[in-house]
Order: sequence, then structure tokens, then C-alpha cells
Amino acid sequence: MRRHLLDTTEFNKDELHALIALGREMKANPAAFRTGLAGKNIVTLFEKQSLRTRVTFDIGINRLGGHAVYLDQQNGAMGQRESVKDFAANLSRWCDGIVARVFDHKTLQGLREHATVPVVNSLCNLYHPCQALADFMTIAENYDDLSKVKLAYLGDGNNVAHSLLITGAIFGTDVTVVSPKGSGPDAQIFNLAADLARKTGAKLAVTDNCDDIRGFDVAYTDTWVSIGDNTPMEAVIDKFMPYQINQALLDSTGIRHVLHCQPAHRELEITSEVMDGPASLIMDEAENRMHIQNAILYTLINQA
Repeated sequence: MRRHLLDTTEFNKDELHALIALGREMKANPAAFRTGLAGKNIVTLFEKQSLRTRVTFDIGINRLGGHAVYLDQQNGAMGQRESVKDFAANLSRWCDGIVARVFDHKTLQGLREHATVPVVNSLCNLYHPCQALADFMTIAENYDDLSKVKLAYLGDGNNVAHSLLITGAIFGTDVTVVSPKGSGPDAQIFNLAADLARKTGAKLAVTDNCDDIRGFDVAYTDTWVSIGDNTPMEAVIDKFMPYQINQALLDSTGIRHVLHCQPAHRELEITSEVMDGPASLIMDEAENRMHIQNAILYTLINQA
């Protein structure tokens, strides 16, 4: 059966561990995989602007001997000029995989329904699975057992928070989302993650109190206003500033490592002192986007 990655629930714990192990192997020994996607063509579709996602997929596919075809949406959003069904059916006749960064998760569901090649979610309004797997790969480089790690996410309960909750639940990682009241994760997605957590023993929580993450290992943050949200940053600063990752927070909680999916707004959700300091794993995390995405594509396309 053809497999896709729209969110990390489509893989079990052992399969996710295998993806991370493969990503780490690709990072350590790239020459061994230089023909891993030889002769394969992957469409990378972007409805949203991007730096890390576009570059890491393009260069990563090239490193595996494949060819990336970049498509933007100059002709309008997908489904307007041409139906998602026809879009998927046409691409499937030419390419070996579709990577899509879209506004609406329903677009990805349509691509999966009508494509005959693997579809990978490189970001949508609900999930960011490639980012979460890069995050857990980075954590695994610094902690031997993901089931013993405590991860705190501070800020808006967005698509990144959702994927961290779900992926952490599968791995058995404790994940707490720390957000202002009314800005936490989607309740249905949290409940989905909580169901997964009951099987692995992970402890999941949502709070508005930073004192609740004392003794945690890793702190994570993201921009307070996501791409596509027209809310002015000035309108949310007062609300979110108490959840800034700064040195005082690290000192008070004992947190040793910091992640940020970027782009970062320095001196807002994170200070430069922390982002450039010894606790930061942020640039390792950015590099690992390429390696884990290569592992995902290699696995899906070669199993297809």
C-alpha cells in the first residue's frame, strides 16, 4: 500500500525511530546515499513563502541523486485554476513524489486521495511533521532516550505545537505547551495526542504558567504570528512576552537546550543571547531538516 506523510500519526513508534536513525546515518555518511533517489523526480509545491523548507528539500534531493521541480502558485491557489484532483492526477503521471507546503490541510488530503505517488506535508495550517521529526532527530543527538526527555513548547499553540505533541506522544516524550490563555493548541488535536500518549506513557499538558516546566530538558519556541496570519506583531507582544525564551527562563527552570524552527524574531520570542548561546541547538535543528526529509523521501519513494 502506498504511504504518505501528512502527519506523524501515519507512522508507528518503531517506524519513526527508523526514520531518525536513517536521517542520522545520511548525515554522517552522505556518500553512501548519493544515488538513493537516482532517476527520481520530486515536485516541491509552495503556496507559502519559505527559506529552510525550499532549500533543504531542493539541495537534499540533489544530494540523493534526484531532481526537484519547484512549483509556486503564480496562477492562483491550488484548486482555483485547476482542481486538486486534476493537479494530483497530472503530477502523478510525471513525478515520483509530491512535497506540498500549503495553507489548508484539506488540500493535502485531496492530493493524497488522487495522487498515485507519495505525498509529503512540508507545512499546513494544522501540522508540520517534517519540522517535528527534525526536532526530535536533534534531541536524539543530545539525549539517548527520547522517552525520558521533557520538552516544553512556549508560545502560540500552532501547527508546530500540534506536531510536537503528536510526535512526542508517539515517542513517549513528555511535552508541555505553555501559552497565554486562549492561545493553546487545538483541543481535538491535543486529545488525539493524549490518546497516543496513553499507549506510551508520555505526559502531555497545556498551561499558562512557566513555573510548570521547571526541571524540563528542552525549551522550544516559534514566531508568535504564523505565516498567513495578518495579525500585526505589535498586537500580540504584550500577550506573549511573558513566554519569551531568555536566559532568566533557562536559569529558573534548569532547561539545558533550546530549539526554534525559525524564522526567529530576535528579542521577541527568543533573545539573541540564548539563540547564539551554548544552550542553542537551533542551527543543528535547521540542518537536520534536510537529513530527516531525505530519510522520509528515501523511505516513501523506495517503498512505493
